[in-house]
Amino acid sequence: MTFERKHLWSTLNTLLKIAALMIFVFPFLWMISTSLQTIQETLTIPPTMIPAIPQWNNFVVAMSSGPFLTYAQNSVIVTLSIIVLQFAVMIPAAYAFAKYKFVGKEFLFAMVLLAFMIPGQVTFIPVYLMLADWGMIKTLLPQIIPFMSNAFGIFLLRQYFMQIPEEIIESAKLDNASEFKIIWKIMIPMSMPALATIALFSFVSHWNDYFWPLVMTDSNPVRPLTLGIAMLRETEGISNWHTIMAGNVVLVVPILLVYLICSKQIVKAFVYSGIK
Repeated sequence: MTFERKHLWSTLNTLLKIAALMIFVFPFLWMISTSLQTIQETLTIPPTMIPAIPQWNNFVVAMSSGPFLTYAQNSVIVTLSIIVLQFAVMIPAAYAFAKYKFVGKEFLFAMVLLAFMIPGQVTFIPVYLMLADWGMIKTLLPQIIPFMSNAFGIFLLRQYFMQIPEEIIESAKLDNASEFKIIWKIMIPMSMPALATIALFSFVSHWNDYFWPLVMTDSNPVRPLTLGIAMLRETEGISNWHTIMAGNVVLVVPILLVYLICSKQIVKAFVYSGIK
């Protein structure tokens, strides 16, 4: 009886894992399938999963509709600029919270956590008005400046820095190492898993961002790829799902590449960062 019960639970566990996998994988497979269909196949009821003849030309149409290269270039510039600026801000901040003692430290860290809990939609109107007054709306800066700081990154990196032994830092100071050198030569190399995790999360978040660029841009020269793909939506009242999905496949490829590069470091980060 015990063997049968264990076998039953093992079977149920396997089925639940398969179901969970399908929930996450099926939309991705559907996107790829639709990107290779004709417009007639996308409107067929019941829908078809396998196109009769793969329409590879859909990718050409998607990338030739409008200034696609400009959209892609804007997405790359905005996303990479945000990641670089976030690292420049959060690494010193996390180091200070982890290793320094100063008045108001706990209060300031509580403010960081509070900022982490406030959604961007709450503040976008005052931020938009401020950036509009500064004359930045027709540039890429409104998509970059509001995200220069990363509260989650400061929190995660602080947890990681706190686990680095003080003896290592004290030894570096005895060798006359400056604070900058300690951060550059010790803290950053020993925290690569956490940095890779933050970089991936930030890349995915801002590469896929739709709402903020929609509010902050008003012309094609500063629009990112997400808005460019959305502009493929309709032709003569018919939704062009095949070209939209082809554009989405192109949009997803950089995310997959970044994930493959960072995946090993991400696993290490969640094992050793001290987050329970």
